[in-house]
Amino acid sequence: MLNTITKIDEYSPLRGRVHVGDELVSINGHEVEDVLDYRYWGYEPRVSLVLRAAGSGREYTVKVKKGEGEDLGLDFEEYLMDRPWGCSNRCKFCFIDQLPKGLRRTLYFKDDDARLSFLTGSYITLTNLSEREMERICALKISPINVSVHATDGALRAELMGNPKAADIMGPLKRLADAGIVMDCQIVCCPGWNDRGQLSRTMRDLAGLYPGVNSVSIVPVGLTKHREGLPELTPFDRESAAETIDRVEAYAAECLSKLGSRVFWCSDELYLKAGREVPEDEYYEEYSQLENGVGLMRLLETEFMAALRLAEPDEGMGGRFTIATGVAAAPLLEKLLQTAHKKCGKINGQVCAIVNDFFGHTIDVAGLVTGGDLIAQLRGKDLGERVLIPHTMLRHGEGVFLDDVTLEEASAALGVPVTPTGGSGGELLDAMLGVNY
Repeated sequence: MLNTITKIDEYSPLRGRVHVGDELVSINGHEVEDVLDYRYWGYEPRVSLVLRAAGSGREYTVKVKKGEGEDLGLDFEEYLMDRPWGCSNRCKFCFIDQLPKGLRRTLYFKDDDARLSFLTGSYITLTNLSEREMERICALKISPINVSVHATDGALRAELMGNPKAADIMGPLKRLADAGIVMDCQIVCCPGWNDRGQLSRTMRDLAGLYPGVNSVSIVPVGLTKHREGLPELTPFDRESAAETIDRVEAYAAECLSKLGSRVFWCSDELYLKAGREVPEDEYYEEYSQLENGVGLMRLLETEFMAALRLAEPDEGMGGRFTIATGVAAAPLLEKLLQTAHKKCGKINGQVCAIVNDFFGHTIDVAGLVTGGDLIAQLRGKDLGERVLIPHTMLRHGEGVFLDDVTLEEASAALGVPVTPTGGSGGELLDAMLGVNY
Protein backbone atom coordinates (compact mmCIF):
# COMPACT_ATOMS: atom_id res chain seq x y z
CA MET A 1 0.00 0.00 0.00
CA LEU A 2 1.22 3.50 -0.81
CA ASN A 3 0.30 4.79 2.67
CA THR A 4 2.43 2.16 4.39
CA ILE A 5 4.88 3.67 6.92
CA THR A 6 8.48 3.09 5.88
CA LYS A 7 10.22 5.30 8.44
CA ILE A 8 9.47 7.08 11.69
CA ASP A 9 11.56 10.21 12.20
CA GLU A 10 13.69 10.47 15.32
CA TYR A 11 11.69 13.34 16.80
CA SER A 12 8.25 12.15 15.71
CA PRO A 13 5.61 12.47 18.48
CA LEU A 14 4.44 9.03 17.33
CA ARG A 15 7.77 7.31 17.88
CA GLY A 16 7.30 4.09 19.89
CA ARG A 17 3.54 4.13 19.34
CA VAL A 18 3.32 3.24 15.65
CA HIS A 19 5.45 0.84 13.66
CA VAL A 20 7.18 0.62 10.31
CA GLY A 21 5.03 -1.49 7.99
CA ASP A 22 1.73 -0.31 9.48
CA GLU A 23 -0.74 1.44 7.20
CA LEU A 24 -2.19 4.88 7.96
CA VAL A 25 -5.98 4.76 7.50
CA SER A 26 -7.38 8.05 8.80
CA ILE A 27 -6.63 11.20 10.81
CA ASN A 28 -9.31 12.77 13.04
CA GLY A 29 -11.95 10.71 11.27
CA HIS A 30 -10.89 11.73 7.78
CA GLU A 31 -9.70 9.07 5.35
CA VAL A 32 -6.11 9.65 4.22
CA GLU A 33 -5.85 9.21 0.46
CA ASP A 34 -2.60 11.05 -0.17
CA VAL A 35 0.00 13.39 1.27
CA LEU A 36 -2.29 16.42 1.18
CA ASP A 37 -4.78 14.71 3.49
CA TYR A 38 -1.89 13.66 5.73
CA ARG A 39 -0.48 17.20 5.92
CA TYR A 40 -3.85 18.98 6.25
CA TRP A 41 -5.62 16.76 8.79
CA GLY A 42 -2.40 16.26 10.76
CA TYR A 43 -1.93 20.01 11.30
CA GLU A 44 -4.05 20.24 14.49
CA PRO A 45 -2.46 20.04 17.98
CA ARG A 46 -4.67 17.08 18.96
CA VAL A 47 -4.60 14.24 16.48
CA SER A 48 -6.29 10.85 16.49
CA LEU A 49 -4.90 8.36 13.98
CA VAL A 50 -6.34 5.02 12.91
CA LEU A 51 -3.71 2.57 11.63
CA ARG A 52 -3.79 -0.97 10.28
CA ALA A 53 -1.14 -3.24 11.77
CA ALA A 54 1.21 -5.03 9.41
CA GLY A 55 0.57 -8.76 9.18
CA SER A 56 -2.58 -9.04 11.28
CA GLY A 57 -4.54 -6.26 9.58
CA ARG A 58 -5.90 -5.23 12.98
CA GLU A 59 -6.90 -1.58 13.21
CA TYR A 60 -5.81 0.42 16.23
CA THR A 61 -6.04 4.06 17.32
CA VAL A 62 -3.29 6.36 18.54
CA LYS A 63 -3.97 9.81 20.00
CA VAL A 64 -1.24 12.39 20.33
CA LYS A 65 -0.77 16.01 21.43
CA LYS A 66 1.78 18.11 19.58
CA GLY A 67 2.52 21.64 18.48
CA GLU A 68 0.09 23.09 15.95
CA GLY A 69 1.60 22.56 12.52
CA GLU A 70 4.25 20.18 13.89
CA ASP A 71 4.85 17.36 11.44
CA LEU A 72 3.84 13.87 12.54
CA GLY A 73 7.21 12.61 11.33
CA LEU A 74 6.08 9.66 9.22
CA ASP A 75 7.54 8.65 5.86
CA PHE A 76 5.67 6.48 3.40
CA GLU A 77 6.34 4.08 0.56
CA GLU A 78 5.57 6.85 -1.93
CA TYR A 79 6.16 10.53 -1.21
CA LEU A 80 2.66 11.42 -2.46
CA MET A 81 1.10 8.32 -0.87
CA ASP A 82 -0.35 7.91 -4.35
CA ARG A 83 0.82 7.73 -7.96
CA PRO A 84 1.68 11.09 -9.55
CA TRP A 85 -0.84 12.39 -12.06
CA GLY A 86 0.42 12.49 -15.63
CA CYS A 87 -0.03 15.17 -18.28
CA SER A 88 -2.38 14.73 -21.25
CA ASN A 89 -1.21 17.83 -23.11
CA ARG A 90 0.90 17.76 -26.26
CA CYS A 91 2.58 21.16 -25.97
CA LYS A 92 4.47 22.29 -29.04
CA PHE A 93 7.34 23.42 -26.81
CA CYS A 94 7.42 20.55 -24.31
CA PHE A 95 11.03 20.02 -23.23
CA ILE A 96 10.49 16.37 -22.38
CA ASP A 97 9.50 15.64 -25.98
CA GLN A 98 12.90 17.04 -26.96
CA LEU A 99 14.93 14.63 -24.86
CA PRO A 100 17.12 12.12 -26.71
CA LYS A 101 16.49 8.42 -26.30
CA GLY A 102 18.38 6.35 -23.78
CA LEU A 103 18.03 8.45 -20.63
CA ARG A 104 16.63 7.03 -17.40
CA ARG A 105 12.92 6.32 -17.66
CA THR A 106 11.81 8.79 -14.98
CA LEU A 107 12.98 11.73 -17.10
CA TYR A 108 10.33 10.99 -19.71
CA PHE A 109 7.40 11.14 -17.28
CA LYS A 110 5.32 14.30 -17.64
CA ASP A 111 3.64 15.19 -14.36
CA ASP A 112 0.75 17.61 -14.05
CA ASP A 113 0.04 17.10 -10.38
CA ALA A 114 -1.38 19.87 -8.19
CA ARG A 115 0.01 18.16 -5.10
CA LEU A 116 3.55 18.36 -6.46
CA SER A 117 2.95 22.00 -7.36
CA PHE A 118 2.13 22.77 -3.73
CA LEU A 119 4.80 20.55 -2.19
CA THR A 120 7.76 20.86 -4.56
CA GLY A 121 7.03 23.93 -6.69
CA SER A 122 6.44 22.18 -10.02
CA TYR A 123 4.10 23.80 -12.54
CA ILE A 124 0.67 22.50 -13.53
CA THR A 125 -1.57 23.46 -16.45
CA LEU A 126 -4.97 22.88 -14.74
CA THR A 127 -6.15 21.00 -17.86
CA ASN A 128 -5.73 17.60 -16.17
CA LEU A 129 -7.44 18.57 -12.92
CA SER A 130 -10.67 16.77 -12.05
CA GLU A 131 -13.62 18.58 -10.49
CA ARG A 132 -13.04 16.65 -7.26
CA GLU A 133 -9.43 17.83 -7.08
CA MET A 134 -10.40 21.41 -7.87
CA GLU A 135 -12.92 21.29 -5.00
CA ARG A 136 -10.32 19.80 -2.69
CA ILE A 137 -7.71 22.47 -3.52
CA CYS A 138 -10.24 25.17 -2.69
CA ALA A 139 -11.56 23.42 0.44
CA LEU A 140 -8.15 22.54 1.88
CA LYS A 141 -6.68 25.93 0.90
CA ILE A 142 -3.77 24.30 -0.94
CA SER A 143 -1.72 27.41 -1.57
CA PRO A 144 0.45 28.63 -3.17
CA ILE A 145 0.44 26.64 -6.40
CA ASN A 146 2.34 27.19 -9.64
CA VAL A 147 0.39 27.38 -12.89
CA SER A 148 1.62 27.23 -16.49
CA VAL A 149 -0.59 29.69 -18.35
CA HIS A 150 1.29 30.49 -21.60
CA ALA A 151 -1.71 32.32 -23.11
CA THR A 152 -5.19 33.40 -22.05
CA ASP A 153 -6.59 33.44 -25.59
CA GLY A 154 -8.49 30.14 -25.48
CA ALA A 155 -7.94 29.08 -29.09
CA LEU A 156 -4.23 29.94 -28.96
CA ARG A 157 -3.69 28.12 -25.66
CA ALA A 158 -5.47 25.01 -26.92
CA GLU A 159 -3.33 24.97 -30.05
CA LEU A 160 -0.09 25.64 -28.20
CA MET A 161 -0.82 22.87 -25.73
CA GLY A 162 -2.36 20.39 -28.15
CA ASN A 163 -5.42 19.94 -25.97
CA PRO A 164 -8.90 21.43 -26.51
CA LYS A 165 -9.45 21.28 -22.73
CA ALA A 166 -6.70 23.86 -22.34
CA ALA A 167 -8.83 26.60 -23.90
CA ASP A 168 -10.59 27.60 -20.68
CA ILE A 169 -7.89 28.88 -18.38
CA MET A 170 -9.40 32.10 -17.04
CA GLY A 171 -12.36 30.26 -15.49
CA PRO A 172 -10.23 27.94 -13.32
CA LEU A 173 -7.80 30.75 -12.45
CA LYS A 174 -10.65 33.00 -11.29
CA ARG A 175 -12.19 30.16 -9.29
CA LEU A 176 -8.91 29.55 -7.49
CA ALA A 177 -8.35 33.26 -6.87
CA ASP A 178 -11.88 33.64 -5.47
CA ALA A 179 -11.15 30.73 -3.10
CA GLY A 180 -8.10 32.55 -1.73
CA ILE A 181 -5.55 30.38 -3.52
CA VAL A 182 -2.33 32.23 -4.36
CA MET A 183 -0.85 31.42 -7.76
CA ASP A 184 2.60 32.00 -9.19
CA CYS A 185 2.35 31.63 -12.97
CA GLN A 186 4.65 31.19 -15.92
CA ILE A 187 4.49 31.97 -19.61
CA VAL A 188 6.79 29.95 -21.86
CA CYS A 189 7.10 32.48 -24.64
CA CYS A 190 7.40 31.25 -28.25
CA PRO A 191 8.22 33.87 -30.89
CA GLY A 192 5.44 34.14 -33.45
CA TRP A 193 2.92 32.44 -31.18
CA ASN A 194 2.27 33.93 -27.75
CA ASP A 195 4.58 36.95 -27.81
CA ARG A 196 3.90 40.59 -28.76
CA GLY A 197 0.14 41.38 -28.78
CA GLN A 198 -0.81 38.00 -27.37
CA LEU A 199 1.65 38.43 -24.53
CA SER A 200 0.15 41.84 -23.73
CA ARG A 201 -3.34 40.31 -23.66
CA THR A 202 -2.21 37.53 -21.34
CA MET A 203 -0.55 39.97 -18.97
CA ARG A 204 -3.68 42.16 -18.83
CA ASP A 205 -5.90 39.17 -18.09
CA LEU A 206 -3.62 37.85 -15.35
CA ALA A 207 -3.15 41.27 -13.75
CA GLY A 208 -6.92 41.39 -13.35
CA LEU A 209 -6.65 38.46 -10.92
CA TYR A 210 -4.03 40.07 -8.66
CA PRO A 211 -3.36 39.33 -5.78
CA GLY A 212 -4.63 35.81 -6.53
CA VAL A 213 -2.09 35.78 -9.32
CA ASN A 214 0.89 36.84 -7.23
CA SER A 215 3.66 36.75 -9.84
CA VAL A 216 4.25 35.76 -13.46
CA SER A 217 7.53 34.79 -15.11
CA ILE A 218 8.11 35.11 -18.82
CA VAL A 219 10.70 32.56 -19.95
CA PRO A 220 11.98 31.89 -23.48
CA VAL A 221 11.14 28.58 -25.13
CA GLY A 222 13.98 26.07 -24.81
CA LEU A 223 14.74 24.22 -28.02
CA THR A 224 17.13 21.26 -28.12
CA LYS A 225 18.62 19.65 -31.21
CA HIS A 226 16.38 16.61 -30.70
CA ARG A 227 13.17 17.90 -32.33
CA GLU A 228 12.65 15.33 -35.05
CA GLY A 229 8.96 15.12 -35.89
CA LEU A 230 8.03 18.04 -33.65
CA PRO A 231 6.46 21.37 -34.73
CA GLU A 232 8.85 23.98 -36.04
CA LEU A 233 9.49 26.74 -33.52
CA THR A 234 11.70 29.82 -33.69
CA PRO A 235 14.17 30.54 -30.89
CA PHE A 236 14.58 34.01 -29.46
CA ASP A 237 17.26 36.21 -30.98
CA ARG A 238 18.68 39.46 -29.69
CA GLU A 239 15.94 41.61 -31.28
CA SER A 240 12.94 39.53 -30.22
CA ALA A 241 14.31 39.14 -26.69
CA ALA A 242 14.77 42.91 -26.39
CA GLU A 243 11.23 43.55 -27.68
CA THR A 244 9.77 41.13 -25.14
CA ILE A 245 11.74 42.65 -22.26
CA ASP A 246 10.60 46.16 -23.21
CA ARG A 247 6.97 45.02 -23.44
CA VAL A 248 7.04 43.23 -20.09
CA GLU A 249 8.93 45.95 -18.23
CA ALA A 250 6.57 48.65 -19.50
CA TYR A 251 3.47 46.79 -18.37
CA ALA A 252 5.13 45.78 -15.09
CA ALA A 253 5.75 49.46 -14.38
CA GLU A 254 2.02 50.12 -14.84
CA CYS A 255 1.23 47.29 -12.44
CA LEU A 256 3.67 48.67 -9.86
CA SER A 257 1.89 52.03 -10.00
CA LYS A 258 -1.64 50.59 -9.86
CA LEU A 259 -1.23 47.41 -7.82
CA GLY A 260 1.89 47.99 -5.75
CA SER A 261 3.81 45.16 -7.44
CA ARG A 262 5.32 44.60 -10.85
CA VAL A 263 3.70 41.13 -10.98
CA PHE A 264 5.51 40.32 -14.28
CA TRP A 265 9.22 39.56 -14.68
CA CYS A 266 11.37 38.23 -17.51
CA SER A 267 13.81 35.43 -16.79
CA ASP A 268 17.54 36.12 -16.70
CA GLU A 269 17.88 34.11 -19.89
CA LEU A 270 15.93 36.70 -21.87
CA TYR A 271 18.25 39.47 -20.66
CA LEU A 272 21.28 37.44 -21.67
CA LYS A 273 19.81 36.78 -25.12
CA ALA A 274 19.15 40.50 -25.52
CA GLY A 275 22.69 41.36 -24.41
CA ARG A 276 21.41 43.37 -21.46
CA GLU A 277 22.30 43.52 -17.78
CA VAL A 278 19.77 42.00 -15.42
CA PRO A 279 17.97 44.62 -13.30
CA GLU A 280 19.13 45.69 -9.86
CA ASP A 281 18.26 43.89 -6.63
CA GLU A 282 15.27 46.03 -5.64
CA TYR A 283 13.56 45.42 -9.01
CA TYR A 284 12.77 41.81 -8.09
CA GLU A 285 10.80 42.66 -4.94
CA GLU A 286 10.49 39.32 -3.07
CA TYR A 287 12.25 37.19 -5.71
CA SER A 288 9.12 35.04 -6.00
CA GLN A 289 10.16 33.43 -9.29
CA LEU A 290 13.72 32.31 -8.52
CA GLU A 291 13.00 28.69 -9.49
CA ASN A 292 12.19 29.93 -12.99
CA GLY A 293 15.49 31.76 -13.29
CA VAL A 294 14.04 35.20 -12.58
CA GLY A 295 16.59 37.35 -10.75
CA LEU A 296 18.76 34.34 -9.95
CA MET A 297 21.93 35.98 -11.27
CA ARG A 298 21.24 39.28 -9.53
CA LEU A 299 20.57 37.58 -6.19
CA LEU A 300 23.70 35.45 -6.55
CA GLU A 301 25.84 38.55 -7.14
CA THR A 302 24.16 40.49 -4.32
CA GLU A 303 24.71 37.68 -1.82
CA PHE A 304 28.26 37.07 -3.04
CA MET A 305 29.28 40.72 -2.66
CA ALA A 306 27.70 40.89 0.80
CA ALA A 307 29.68 37.83 1.89
CA LEU A 308 32.87 39.14 0.32
CA ARG A 309 32.64 42.37 2.31
CA LEU A 310 32.91 40.28 5.48
CA ALA A 311 35.84 38.19 4.26
CA GLU A 312 39.39 38.81 5.47
CA PRO A 313 42.16 39.35 2.88
CA ASP A 314 44.17 36.38 4.12
CA GLU A 315 41.23 33.94 4.11
CA GLY A 316 41.28 30.83 1.96
CA MET A 317 43.02 27.49 1.74
CA GLY A 318 44.89 28.35 -1.46
CA GLY A 319 45.32 25.92 -4.29
CA ARG A 320 44.13 26.36 -7.83
CA PHE A 321 40.58 25.31 -8.76
CA THR A 322 38.20 25.33 -11.73
CA ILE A 323 34.57 26.43 -11.77
CA ALA A 324 32.62 24.61 -14.49
CA THR A 325 29.25 26.07 -15.46
CA GLY A 326 26.93 26.68 -18.39
CA VAL A 327 27.70 29.20 -21.10
CA ALA A 328 25.03 31.62 -19.83
CA ALA A 329 26.41 32.00 -16.30
CA ALA A 330 30.11 31.91 -17.16
CA PRO A 331 30.64 35.69 -17.60
CA LEU A 332 29.04 36.47 -14.23
CA LEU A 333 31.09 33.82 -12.43
CA GLU A 334 34.26 35.10 -14.08
CA LYS A 335 33.42 38.60 -12.82
CA LEU A 336 32.77 37.35 -9.27
CA LEU A 337 35.93 35.26 -9.28
CA GLN A 338 38.15 38.17 -10.33
CA THR A 339 36.50 40.47 -7.78
CA ALA A 340 37.07 37.94 -5.01
CA HIS A 341 40.71 37.43 -6.04
CA LYS A 342 41.40 41.15 -5.71
CA LYS A 343 40.40 41.07 -2.05
CA CYS A 344 41.45 37.54 -1.10
CA GLY A 345 44.71 36.76 -2.83
CA LYS A 346 44.59 33.05 -1.95
CA ILE A 347 41.64 32.60 -4.29
CA ASN A 348 43.20 31.20 -7.44
CA GLY A 349 40.74 29.82 -9.93
CA GLN A 350 39.44 29.79 -13.47
CA VAL A 351 35.97 29.52 -15.02
CA CYS A 352 35.26 27.04 -17.80
CA ALA A 353 32.03 27.36 -19.78
CA ILE A 354 30.70 23.94 -20.81
CA VAL A 355 29.11 23.99 -24.25
CA ASN A 356 26.02 21.78 -24.37
CA ASP A 357 26.80 19.21 -27.05
CA PHE A 358 24.28 16.79 -25.56
CA PHE A 359 21.13 18.91 -25.98
CA GLY A 360 22.46 21.40 -28.53
CA HIS A 361 24.23 24.74 -28.34
CA THR A 362 21.00 26.72 -27.96
CA ILE A 363 20.76 25.25 -24.44
CA ASP A 364 23.20 27.25 -22.31
CA VAL A 365 22.03 26.92 -18.69
CA ALA A 366 24.14 25.11 -16.10
CA GLY A 367 21.26 22.91 -14.93
CA LEU A 368 21.22 21.04 -18.25
CA VAL A 369 24.96 20.35 -18.51
CA THR A 370 25.60 16.61 -18.57
CA GLY A 371 28.40 14.66 -16.97
CA GLY A 372 29.54 13.47 -20.38
CA ASP A 373 29.97 17.01 -21.69
CA LEU A 374 31.72 18.04 -18.49
CA ILE A 375 34.26 15.23 -18.78
CA ALA A 376 34.80 15.61 -22.52
CA GLN A 377 35.51 19.34 -22.31
CA LEU A 378 37.63 19.35 -19.14
CA ARG A 379 39.66 16.17 -19.57
CA GLY A 380 43.34 16.92 -20.17
CA LYS A 381 43.14 20.51 -18.91
CA ASP A 382 45.04 21.92 -15.95
CA LEU A 383 42.12 21.98 -13.52
CA GLY A 384 44.05 22.59 -10.34
CA GLU A 385 43.16 20.68 -7.18
CA ARG A 386 39.36 20.61 -7.51
CA VAL A 387 36.44 21.30 -9.84
CA LEU A 388 33.43 23.20 -8.55
CA ILE A 389 30.02 22.80 -10.23
CA PRO A 390 26.61 24.30 -9.35
CA HIS A 391 24.42 21.83 -7.52
CA THR A 392 21.72 22.30 -10.20
CA MET A 393 23.76 20.10 -12.56
CA LEU A 394 22.81 17.11 -10.41
CA ARG A 395 19.57 15.27 -9.81
CA HIS A 396 17.93 16.76 -6.71
CA GLY A 397 19.38 15.20 -3.58
CA GLU A 398 21.66 12.84 -5.51
CA GLY A 399 25.14 12.88 -7.01
CA VAL A 400 24.02 12.03 -10.55
CA PHE A 401 24.01 14.12 -13.73
CA LEU A 402 21.17 14.04 -16.28
CA ASP A 403 22.95 11.42 -18.36
CA ASP A 404 23.42 9.16 -15.29
CA VAL A 405 27.13 9.94 -14.93
CA THR A 406 27.89 10.06 -11.21
CA LEU A 407 30.04 12.55 -9.32
CA GLU A 408 32.44 9.72 -8.53
CA GLU A 409 32.76 8.82 -12.22
CA ALA A 410 33.36 12.45 -13.20
CA SER A 411 35.97 12.86 -10.47
CA ALA A 412 37.77 9.68 -11.54
CA ALA A 413 37.74 10.70 -15.21
CA LEU A 414 39.15 14.18 -14.47
CA GLY A 415 41.59 13.12 -11.77
CA VAL A 416 40.40 15.71 -9.26
CA PRO A 417 37.37 15.92 -6.95
CA VAL A 418 34.23 17.33 -8.60
CA THR A 419 32.27 19.12 -5.89
CA PRO A 420 28.80 20.69 -6.11
CA THR A 421 28.37 24.13 -4.56
CA GLY A 422 25.24 25.46 -2.87
CA GLY A 423 22.91 27.90 -4.56
CA SER A 424 23.63 31.08 -2.60
CA GLY A 425 26.32 33.69 -3.19
CA GLY A 426 27.76 33.06 0.26
CA GLU A 427 28.12 29.34 -0.47
CA LEU A 428 29.83 30.15 -3.76
CA LEU A 429 32.38 32.35 -1.97
CA ASP A 430 32.95 29.62 0.63
CA ALA A 431 33.62 27.16 -2.17
CA MET A 432 36.20 29.50 -3.72
CA LEU A 433 37.85 29.96 -0.32
CA GLY A 434 37.76 26.23 0.33
CA VAL A 435 35.60 26.62 3.43
CA ASN A 436 33.71 23.40 4.28
CA TYR A 437 34.90 21.77 1.06
